[in-house]
Amino acid sequence: MNIKSLTAVLTAALALAASSAMARELKLADFQPPTHFVLEQAYKPFADAIAEKTGGEVTVSIFMGGELGPGPAEQYNRAVDGVADIVFGLPGYTASNFPKTLLAELPGVISAETGTAQMLANLDKLSDEYRRVVLLGIWNNAPNLLFMAEKPVHSLEDLKGLKLRVPSRNAGLVVEAWGATPVSMPATEIYNSMQTGVIDGAMIDATALSAFRLAEVTKYVTSGMETTISDFFLVMNRDSFDDLSAEQQKIVLEAGGEAAINGNAAWLAVADKAMADFVATDGKEQITLSPEEAARFNEVSATVVEQVVSEADASGLDARAYVEALQND
Repeated sequence: MNIKSLTAVLTAALALAASSAMARELKLADFQPPTHFVLEQAYKPFADAIAEKTGGEVTVSIFMGGELGPGPAEQYNRAVDGVADIVFGLPGYTASNFPKTLLAELPGVISAETGTAQMLANLDKLSDEYRRVVLLGIWNNAPNLLFMAEKPVHSLEDLKGLKLRVPSRNAGLVVEAWGATPVSMPATEIYNSMQTGVIDGAMIDATALSAFRLAEVTKYVTSGMETTISDFFLVMNRDSFDDLSAEQQKIVLEAGGEAAINGNAAWLAVADKAMADFVATDGKEQITLSPEEAARFNEVSATVVEQVVSEADASGLDARAYVEALQND
């Protein structure tokens, strides 16, 4: 091999090495099962967009089912500590970190259809709560309903003395005001807890009928009242984000916003189908509260909303202004 050919080979090798050194793989962690619809409908488009727009310099590997560590409530800390570069989580699982974020879940604050757009439009108002990470996207699920193992719920009185799983502190306050005993637990534990009678039912959205197989342990689903609407987030380790170039950061943020929109659309569509399948199954029943009974539930919920917003305002969160911003279409 002559000197000219050798130089060309070395130059190409150095270029390849430099390209490999610059490439960055981001690990995305989710505690939900690998069969969950979020993988195909939100994460894969998110990863594809980042790989395509960065020319392959940044890629995303997805780890479902708690592969990077067990415990849904630990997701936020995994992002803070760098166990994963990006994590999916519920702010309600670590509620003390996200009091302003969680105002959106209160009954009547957002709608399932427009809440995600409103939250994305007001991300700047949440910057203090996400200072330890980078907030890539936030979205809401379908409205949380009452899943009951054995006892139908037609009225407030039917809830007296029952134990209901709740996704967050605020949801717990609502359930308690309705007359039941709230029990905090992640979605992954509901099936066994309902099956064994640890809880009588759960507050969760209809996607869980299929995504977590809760249709198998649920006999009745009650709807018709204003209820909580849970929030989800994608957050990124701050050091991992800072290691990216300015252009790569912009691409990741844009992909995060799209993932939020895709996530919301997926949750609503899957919830509709799951509820239709549930109703079509022998021995299953969807109970829609009468207008009079729904008004009773809503009146009680309204007192909780006012209490939470007032307390948050008193603590300096500027809570009412945030709630009003979310409600302005």
